[in-house]
Formats: sequence, structure tokens, C-alpha cells
Amino acid sequence: MMRIHSQTIGDVVVIKKILRSMTSKFNYIVCSIEESNDINILTIDRLYSSLLVYEQRMNGPAVEEQALKVTYEDRSRGGRGRGCGGFH
Repeated sequence: MMRIHSQTIGDVVVIKKILRSMTSKFNYIVCSIEESNDINILTIDRLYSSLLVYEQRMNGPAVEEQALKVTYEDRSRGGRGRGCGGFH
């Protein structure tokens, strides 16, 4: 039982150090993680997963914007509506 508690205490110390070491650019992420999780029971794996989700969200819109751009360009070139016979 003591081993489990010492592991939890060790994780808490590491998690707090990780969150403190993040630059001010990520303050909103740190605040969000601290508010939505109990830091005393948060695992390093869970923290890592949360940070990955934020990273994917930060990088995600650029990919979506490119997809929307391609779709829009295809439509503006007449990709849709071509070949509609009978209206000539």
C-alpha cells in the first residue's frame, strides 16, 4: 500500500514540474488541465494524453483549412455542374 502512495506522490511532483515548466504560451492549457483534473490523482499518462489532444487541436485546423480550400477550388473551377446535359 505504501508503494502505491509513494508512486502517486512521485507522479504528482513530476506532473507539477511539467506544468510549471511549460512556457507562458501554454498557460491556457495548463489552467484547463488543472481545472478539469485533480492533480493529486492525475497520472503522467493521462497528462501526456491531454497534452497530445491539445497539440492535435492546435495543429488540426490547418489541415481542415487545406481540405476546405481544395473543395472550394474544385467547385470554383466548375467541377460541379459540368456535364449537365439537356440545358444547352
